[in-house]
Amino acid sequence: MAERTSTGLLTMMLEPTPAVAMTLPAEVREKLAELELELSEGDITQKGYEKKRSKLLAPYIPQIQGVDPSLQIDNRIQASSQAVLPGSKQIKSRAANTRDERFRSDLHTEAVQAALAKYKERKMPMPSKRRSVLVQSSVEACTPPDTSSASEDEGSLRRQGRLATSTPYQGHGHPAVEHWFNRVIQGSSTSSSASSTSSHPGGRSITNTTSHPALNANAAATALADLMAHTQLDNHSAPPDVTGLSERSLHAERPQVASVRGVSRSYNHHTSVMETADGVPVNSRVSNKIQQLLNTLKRPKRPPLREFFVDDFEELLDVQQPDPNQPKPEGQQMSPLEGEPLGVVTNWPPSLPAALQRWGTTHPKSPCLTALDNAGKPIYTLTYGKLWTRSQKLAYTLLNKLSSRNEPLLMPGDRVALVFPNNDPVMFMVAFYGCLLAELVPVPIEVPLTRKDAGSQQIGFLLGSCGVTLALTTDACQKGLPKAQTGEVATFKGWPRLLWFVSDGKHVVKPPKDWHPPIREASNEIAYIEYKTSKEGSTMGITVSHSAMLAHCHALTQACCYTEAETITNVLDFKREAGLWHGVLTGVMNRMHVISIPYSLMKVNPLSWIQKVHMYKARVAVVKSRDMHWSLLAQKDQRDISLSSLRMLIVADGANPWSISSCDAFLNVFQARGLRPEVICPCASSSEAMTVAIRRPPEMGVPPPGKAVLSMGGLSHSVIRVDTEEKLSVLTVQDVGQVMPGALVCVVRVEGTPYLCQTDEVGEICVSSGSTGLAYYGLPGMTKNIFETIPVTASGVPITDRPFTRTSLLGFVGPDSLVFVVGKMDGLMVVSGRRHNADDVVATALAVEPMKFVYRGRIAVFSVSVLHDERIVVVAEQRPDASEEDSFQWMSRVLQAIDSIHQVGVYCLALVPANTLPKAPLGGIHISETKQRFLEGALHPCNVLMCPHTCVTNLPKPRQKQPEVGPASMIVGNLVAGKRIAQASGRDVGQLEDNDQARKFLYIQDVLQWRAQATPDHPLFLVLNAKGTVASTASCLQLHKRAERVAAALMGRLNTGDHVALVYPPGVDLIATFYGCLYAGCVPVTVRPPHPQNLATTLPTVKMIVEVSKSVYILTTQAIMKLLKSKEAAAAVDVKSWPTVLDTDDLPRKKISQMYKPPTPEMLAYLDFSVSTTGILAGVKMSHAATSALCRSIKLQCELYPSRQIAICLDPYCGLGFALWCLCSVYSGHQSILVPPLELETNASLWLAAVSQYKVRVTFCSYSVMEMCTKGLGSQTEALRLRNVNLSCVRTCMVVAEERPRISLTQSFSKIFKDLGLSPRAVSTTFGCRVNVAICLQGTAGPDPTTVYVDMRALRHDRVRLVERGSPHSLPLMESGKILPGVKVIIANTETKGPLGDSHLGEIWVSSPHNATGYYTVYGEEALHADHFNTKLSFGDTQTVWARTGYLGFLRRTELTDASGERHDALYVVGSLDETLELRGMRYHPIDIETSVIRSHKSIAECAVFTWTNLLVVVVELEGSEQEALDLVALVTNVVLEEHYLIVGVVVVVDPGVIPINSRGEKQRMHLRDGFLADQLDPIYVAYNM
Repeated sequence: MAERTSTGLLTMMLEPTPAVAMTLPAEVREKLAELELELSEGDITQKGYEKKRSKLLAPYIPQIQGVDPSLQIDNRIQASSQAVLPGSKQIKSRAANTRDERFRSDLHTEAVQAALAKYKERKMPMPSKRRSVLVQSSVEACTPPDTSSASEDEGSLRRQGRLATSTPYQGHGHPAVEHWFNRVIQGSSTSSSASSTSSHPGGRSITNTTSHPALNANAAATALADLMAHTQLDNHSAPPDVTGLSERSLHAERPQVASVRGVSRSYNHHTSVMETADGVPVNSRVSNKIQQLLNTLKRPKRPPLREFFVDDFEELLDVQQPDPNQPKPEGQQMSPLEGEPLGVVTNWPPSLPAALQRWGTTHPKSPCLTALDNAGKPIYTLTYGKLWTRSQKLAYTLLNKLSSRNEPLLMPGDRVALVFPNNDPVMFMVAFYGCLLAELVPVPIEVPLTRKDAGSQQIGFLLGSCGVTLALTTDACQKGLPKAQTGEVATFKGWPRLLWFVSDGKHVVKPPKDWHPPIREASNEIAYIEYKTSKEGSTMGITVSHSAMLAHCHALTQACCYTEAETITNVLDFKREAGLWHGVLTGVMNRMHVISIPYSLMKVNPLSWIQKVHMYKARVAVVKSRDMHWSLLAQKDQRDISLSSLRMLIVADGANPWSISSCDAFLNVFQARGLRPEVICPCASSSEAMTVAIRRPPEMGVPPPGKAVLSMGGLSHSVIRVDTEEKLSVLTVQDVGQVMPGALVCVVRVEGTPYLCQTDEVGEICVSSGSTGLAYYGLPGMTKNIFETIPVTASGVPITDRPFTRTSLLGFVGPDSLVFVVGKMDGLMVVSGRRHNADDVVATALAVEPMKFVYRGRIAVFSVSVLHDERIVVVAEQRPDASEEDSFQWMSRVLQAIDSIHQVGVYCLALVPANTLPKAPLGGIHISETKQRFLEGALHPCNVLMCPHTCVTNLPKPRQKQPEVGPASMIVGNLVAGKRIAQASGRDVGQLEDNDQARKFLYIQDVLQWRAQATPDHPLFLVLNAKGTVASTASCLQLHKRAERVAAALMGRLNTGDHVALVYPPGVDLIATFYGCLYAGCVPVTVRPPHPQNLATTLPTVKMIVEVSKSVYILTTQAIMKLLKSKEAAAAVDVKSWPTVLDTDDLPRKKISQMYKPPTPEMLAYLDFSVSTTGILAGVKMSHAATSALCRSIKLQCELYPSRQIAICLDPYCGLGFALWCLCSVYSGHQSILVPPLELETNASLWLAAVSQYKVRVTFCSYSVMEMCTKGLGSQTEALRLRNVNLSCVRTCMVVAEERPRISLTQSFSKIFKDLGLSPRAVSTTFGCRVNVAICLQGTAGPDPTTVYVDMRALRHDRVRLVERGSPHSLPLMESGKILPGVKVIIANTETKGPLGDSHLGEIWVSSPHNATGYYTVYGEEALHADHFNTKLSFGDTQTVWARTGYLGFLRRTELTDASGERHDALYVVGSLDETLELRGMRYHPIDIETSVIRSHKSIAECAVFTWTNLLVVVVELEGSEQEALDLVALVTNVVLEEHYLIVGVVVVVDPGVIPINSRGEKQRMHLRDGFLADQLDPIYVAYNM
C-alpha cells in the first residue's frame, strides 16, 4: 500500500498552472485532451499516459525552485501547491476538450469537492475480503464507447453535473456566478479528492485551484493532500519535496488501509490490545476495525426522538415529524397555462394514412427515409412512392393471405407485434404503415436477444394481455432469434405463442387491381400501442388513437414550424416516443426526408449524426443529451463540419437534470462550427402525454430561454427557492420551452387529491389536449388515475370539466410561462418525508471522480422499502482495473458527497464488476431489474458499504425497564397480581408405589451386583457398529465382572474419593470402567476422547477436563493411550503433565475382596462435565442419592422394565445422554441398544434401521442425529422402505436437548419419515441443564406436547403474549416434554427473584431429588454460583430450596388432562439466559435473529449472532459460490431491521462448517466470537455497517 501511494504521489506532479495552461499552444492542448480520453477509455496505461504527457509538457514547464529538474519531466507537481494568492482573480482556462469538462458543468464537481472538503477524513473500517473474492468476473475485453447510464431509457452516458450554471465556461459569465465560483474554490481548502484537509496544523487554509477539472478527479491527489495537511505550508511557499516520503506518515494518516493490507495475519502493530468478555486478550485487526466503527457511530446523525408514552406491548416505530422550520410554498395558486391555439390548415390531410396516400401518389420520387449501415454509408433510401406501395402489399397480405383453419388470422383492430432491430428503420416504417392501412394496431417492441433479457418477461405479459398472436420481423432478425429444437423461434419466458411473419418483399403479395386499403378520417379507434416500463418494472401498453396521433403531428408541425420536404436527422429509437413522433409520424405528415442514425453506428462513430447534418444540410436534428455528449468526446478529428444548416436541435430529454450541461458544453465547442445558440431546443415529453412542452425555434419570436439555480433543500420539500446564497446544494435547470399548441397544462400535488400547486411549489405536470394517449391497454383502474385526472382548486372545485393526463414529470411553471422540469415520478424517492430525485443523486455520485472509477458512468440509484421508509441504494459498475482501496475510498467519498449536497443518507452503496448490470434495450441500465436483483440477492457485487446507522432514524425508542411486581404486592393463595402463580410439578414419587426391587438399594453399584446375582444372563447392552452388526454386548454378570477387574486394578493404586478420568469411545468399556470406579470408591469423570484427525482443537479440552476435575488417573484404551502421548499430541498440549494413564484393554481377571460402601447417599458419585453453549466448561457434582433418584424418575416416566428395549443414539459423556447410556439400564434392567452417533457419519440410516429391526418403542437421539437423518436420508425414504425399514413401532422418539425445541427440524423429521410409518405424534423433546440434567421428558403416557404461538415483540420485553398461528411476528414454541416425577418447577423474575404469574417469561427454577449438588470447579468459585443450586424466592414460598436453570421460559395451564386427571401444565423453554442479547433495552434470543437471517437467502446454510461492544455481529455460512458473498450483506441487514428492529453492526461471511457446534448440536457462539476477534475465521468477506 505504502509503495503504491508514494508512486501515486510522484505521478501527479506538475499540472500546468492556470497561467501555464492558457499559454499552451492549441495543438498541445488538443493532444493533451486526446491523451486524457485514451486514459479514461482505458486505451493506454497510466504509465504510458504519464510518459507521453510529460513529453508534451516538458518544453512549457518553468523550473520550479526546490525540485530537482529531473523530476519535473516525469513527475508533475500538482498545481494546487502553487496556490494563487487569495486575493488574485482566478483565471479560468477553458480547455474545452478535456474530457471531464465536457462531462458536467464544472460547478457541480466543484460543489461536490467543496462539500467533501468539509468532512475530516472519518476513519471508516474498510471491509476485509478474502483474496479469491477479489477476482472479478471477466469483463468483455473491449466495449465500444459505451452503452450506459443510470436512467431506464438509453441513458445519458454520465450524469453530467446538473449542478450549477454552465455560464463559467461561456465567455459571458454572470458576475454573481463567477463570484460564487471563486468563493467556493478559495473558501474551501480542498484538493480534488482529499477529504481530510479542512483543518491544518497551522490553521492556515491552503487554497487549491486546479486548472482543469479533469485533474480535479485525480485520486492520487489524496495522498498529496494528506501530506499537505500534515506539513505546514505557507500559501506561497515552494511545493514540498515529496520524493522522500516516508511510509510512516502514510500509516499515520490511514490506519484503515494499513491495518487491512500488508500486515501479516498473525501480528499487527496497529491494534490496541482488547479483551474479550472472558478476559482473553484480543490482538487483531478485527477489534481494531470495530473500534473504528464505534468511533464513526459515536456521532450519530439522527434527529432527536420525540418523547412519547411507550406502551409496553407495542413497539412504536418513530414516525418522522415534519420539521417546523422546513420551507413551505408561499405563492398564489397557479392558474392553468394554455398553449397557443392549433392553427387551421386548409389542405391538412384527414388522417395519417391519407397523408401517406397523397405523397405516395403525387410525389412518389420524394425521399422519405434514408437508412445507414454501421460504417455510416447510406444503404437504402425509401421514397414516398415505395413506402406507399410496400405498405399496401403488406396490408393486403396480412388481411388476406394469413389464415388458420380457413379463418383469416387477423381482423381489423387486432394487435400485431412489430419486432424490428434498431438498424432497420425502413422495414419498420413499412410494417407500421402497413398495419395502419390494414386497420391493425401495431405494438412496437424491442428485439428479444436471449431468453432471459432484462424485462423481457414483462413485455411478454403485455403482448399476452393485448392478445397479440402475430409478430412481424425482418429476415435477418428472424434468423438471429433463439430457436427451439424444432427450428421454430423459441417461446420466450412469459410470452404468448406467436406466429413470426417476415415482412420482406418475397413473403408479401401484390394486391389485385380492385383492392384498395380503406383510408378513413382519423377516429378515436386505437392507432398504435407504445410500451412503457414502470418504476417497478411492469410493462404497460399506452394506446394512442388515430385522432390523437394526427393532432400530435399537427401540434409538433406547428410548434417546430416544420415545412414540406425538410430534411431531419433522427438519432433516437424510431419505435417509441420522440423518435417515432418526429421520425415516423410527423415526417410523413409533412413529406420530410428523415436520415435515421442507428444506435450501433453511434457506438462506432459518435460524430456520425453531426456529419450527416453537415452532409445533408439537415434543418432539424432530434437527439438526446447523451448523443451531444458522445460527439464532444470525438469531435477532435473533425475540422470541416458545419452545423449552420440547423434551425432546430431538438433535445428530447431536455427534462433531465443533466441535459443542461450537455447543451452548454456542446454549444461551447460547436458554436465555432456554425451552431447558433438559439437553435438548441430542449423538450419535455412522456409516453402518456406525448410532447408536453418544447422550446420554439427562434423564428417564432418567443421569450429568451431561462435558467434557474434552485436550492436542493427547498426542492426536497417540493418548494422552489431560487438560491441566492452561495450554497453547495443547488440544482441548475433549463426550461423546456412553452406548452404545446392546443394544450392546457397545470401542475398538481403528487399525492392524494390532485390540488393545483402554488406558483412556488413543485408538482406533477398534467396536460389536457387532443394529442395525449388514451389509456393503459387492459388496465382500467390505472388508466383512470393517470389519464382521467380532474385537477381541483384549493376549495375542491374542478378547474374544468376536461380530464387531464398526468405526465409523470415533476416541475413548475416559471417566468414568461416557461415550463421547468426538475425530475420524474419514476426517479422520485421519498425518504423520511423529503423528496429526492434519483437522477440528481447519480449526478452527485458521478461528480466524485467519475472517470477514474465508475465504468462508463454506469450508476443506478433506486430506493427500497425497509422498516416503513424508503432507503436509498446506489449501485455502480467499477472499472476493471480499480483496486480495493480505490473502491473503498470512492465509496466513502460518495456517501459524504450525497450527505452534504442532498442531506440524505445512503442506505447501501454497492459496486459491481464492469458490464454486469442488466441493460435496457439501448444500453442504459435497467433500473427495475437491478433493484429486483438487489432484493433477491442476485446482484453479485464486488464491494458493498451499508450505512444503516445513519439512515435508519425511525427505530422504536430503546426500552426502559419497568420494575415488575414487587414483594409488596398482595399474594392471595396462588395469585400474583391477579394471576395464578406459574408453578407446576411432575407426579409425586412418594405415592407411586411400584414393585420396584431396585428401590431397595441406595446406590446404583449395589443394583448392578444384585442384578448380576438375580439375572446374570439378562442382556443389558448391545452396541452396534456402522454396518449395523452387533459390535459388543454385555449381560448383567459380564458387566459386573468387567467392573470388578477395573476396581481391582484401581484399589491398590488409588485412595477412595480420588477422581479418575475415563477417556473411552462410546461402548461397553466406558460403562464397565464407570462401575469399576464406583466399586473401588473412586469418582469417575467421563471424557470424550480426542479426535485423531483434529487433535489441535479436541485434545486441549480433554486436558482441561482432566485438570479441572483434579483427576489423578486416566483410564483408557491402548489406542487412545498411544494418541495421548503421540508426537502430534505434543504439538497441542504438554504431554508430560498427564496424570498416570492406564489402559484397561488386557486387565488380569481378579476378584476384589471388599467393595467400597459409601457412608451416606449424599456422597459424590460422579462428576458430569460439559461445555455450555457460552463456551464455559462446567462440571456438576452428582451424589449417589441424586443418581438413584434420576434413574427412578426416568424409569417411571418411560415405564421401563427388564422386558423393554430402548434405542439410544446419543453421546455418553454428559447430561441425560450419559444417564441413559450408563445408568438407566442397570437401574431398570431394560436392554439398551446403543448406537454411537459417530457411526452415522458413515451410515446415516444406522439408527433408524436399528429401531426398525429391534422393533423399539422408545428411542432417544440428539438434534445433530436428527439433522443427519433429515439431510442424509431425506431423498432415500423409498430405498429404506425397500429394505423393510418400518418405524410404526415407535411410540416416543425423544430429542435430548438443553435448549428451546427446534420445531422446524422435528417437523421436517416427522414429515420425511411419515412414509416409513413414523407417527406424527411420536417426536418430542426433553429438557435438562447443568443444575438438573432431566427436568422434562415426554415419556410414554400423558397428553401430546402442545405448541403455542407467541408474539416475538412481547418476548423482547420479557412478556408472553399468545397470538394466532400465522400472525405477524409470531413465533411457534413447543412444550419441552412432561415434567418428570418428583420435579417441581416455578418461574421466577430474574432480578427480583419473586414468583411470576402464569404466562410470564422468567427464569425456570427447579426443585427435585435429582438436582446436582453444585458446580465442581478448581478455582473455588463455588460461592459465585452457589445460588444456582440453592436459592429461595424473595416472597411467597420462601422455604423451598430451588436450583436456577439459567433458562428463560414460561408455564401455561392447558385444557388437556394428565394421567391423574388434573389439568396439564406445559413448560415452554425460550432460551438460555447467558446467551440472550441485551440490545436497546430489550432482550433478544440469538436463535430468533438467526432464523430470520437463514430465511433471507437460499445460500445461507447456517448463521450465528453475538454482540461485541453493543454491536450486533452476524456470521453467516455461505453455501454457494463466493461471488454471492456480498449479496448477503444487504439482505441480512434488511431482514434483521424489518423483523427485529435492530441494526446489524458487522456481517461476516464464512465457509460452511466454520460456526462451531458442540456434541449436542448447539452453536458455540462465544467460541465463534473469540475466533472472530482473534481473526481466526478466515472469512470470505467482513462488512462493517456504518
